[in-house]
Order: sequence, then structure tokens, then C-alpha cells
Amino acid sequence: MKRRQLLKTAALSGLVAALYAAPLHAQDKPLKIGVTGGPHAQIMEVVKKVVEKDGVKLQIVEFSDYVQPNAALAAGDLDANSYQHLPYLEAQIKDRGYKFSSVGYTITFPMGIYSKKIKSLKDLKEGARFGVPNDPTNGGRGLLLLQSQGLIKLKPEAGLKATALDIVSNPKKLKILELDAAQLPRSLDDLDAAAINGNYAESAGLSPTRDAIAIEEAKGPYANVIAVRTEDKDKPWVAKLVKAYHSPEVKQFIAGKFKESVITSW
Repeated sequence: MKRRQLLKTAALSGLVAALYAAPLHAQDKPLKIGVTGGPHAQIMEVVKKVVEKDGVKLQIVEFSDYVQPNAALAAGDLDANSYQHLPYLEAQIKDRGYKFSSVGYTITFPMGIYSKKIKSLKDLKEGARFGVPNDPTNGGRGLLLLQSQGLIKLKPEAGLKATALDIVSNPKKLKILELDAAQLPRSLDDLDAAAINGNYAESAGLSPTRDAIAIEEAKGPYANVIAVRTEDKDKPWVAKLVKAYHSPEVKQFIAGKFKESVITSW
């Protein structure tokens, strides 16, 4: 009788142990983090090494545009992404109904104006072709940069989402061309100048501090963030991921690798 009782107790203990072990084993599966190529991907490689010390494994998934990382996160193909600034994330949430949350600031890429044809914005001729990103927040960012250089004036109420329709003064009659943000560096041969996001400039071998003929101020609303599905935002791995990103190792890597082209935002 005692033997049977011991066997039942052992079996029950084994079942309980298995039940508790299952979730722990499930956490061994790497978290998939979406990034765009270039600095975001390079920085995340350092984050990966740091967060592994805290028991979290990462799998980095690279994308070549701004649209797919959020679509993949919404579909459950990613656990988080790190590539977009807060105004873009907020616009995506509003326009597409994504249930996402920003859980931590990462870096800021100063947007710059680049050209292969002129050395100064003063040299822009009447009717010059000027490229800006074709998504609302980055397009508005480019126009605001153009306005800060005194080349156009926008409606005051246009805010961060200004479009070409909000231009109220354009003395040089610049032709504003909206192109995919990732394509702008490769389109410089066909444009007189373009406002290019820092990450795509870096990927194309352009340095905001060295090559840009104008650059936005470092302090601004365009800090990049880590985004997760809102249902996941309070999970322990999220706090560990943000902690790793904000570590001294990552800050030191960014400062040494990118100088002033990429600025930490925490």
C-alpha cells in the first residue's frame, strides 16, 4: 500500500514539475526583433549580446522598408521592433489600428539635406527638384527642415504631419517629390537635393555631420523607440530588453561607431 502511495506521489510530483517546466522551456525560444538594416541592426547586435547575460535570447530580423516591421509585429511574426521614431509609430497606430505600445527610447538620427549637385542650399535654382520621404511623419519632417532653412513656409497648424499642400510660400518654386524613404539616397542623381533620414543616409555611406548641406537640430520629437504589442508590454522580457539597450555597453558602441551621426535618446 505504501509502495503504491509513493508511486502516486512520485507521478504527481513529476506531473507538477513538467507543468512548471513547460513555460520555462518555452521562454528559451529566441525573441524575434525587427530592425531596418544599418545602424539599427548593428546596435541590436550589441543589445543581443548584453541581454543574453540576463537570460534572454534574441533573433534579429532585418527589413528594407518602414512598413513591414509593424505589419510583422501585428501579425505575431515579431515580438518587438526597433526602427521607427515615436511620431511615425503614433501615426501607424492611428491609421492602421495597431495595438502597439512604445516601451523605451533608443536613438535619434538627425535628418539632413543632401545633394550631389550643389554645395549649399543657396545654390538651389528656381524649380529645383527636392525629394522628401513619402510617409506622412517623415515627409512632414523633411518639409519642416526645409522651412527651418528659410526655403518654404508652412501653415502653422500643419504640425509634424505637414504635406506639400500645407506650403504657403515657396519663392524658388521648388518641386517637392515624395519618394520611399529608403530610395532617396539612390535618387540623388535625379534630384537637386533631398531630405534623408539618418539611418538611410548611414546605410548609403552618407554622414549627416560630414555630407549634409543642412541638418536638423539634435533636440527634437523624432527619437526612435522600441515597440511591442500592448498585450506584451508588461512581460519581464520587455524590461530586460530595454535595460540591455540602455546599458553602458550599447551607449559606448553608439558613440564610438557613429560619432554624432546617431544620438542616444535615453
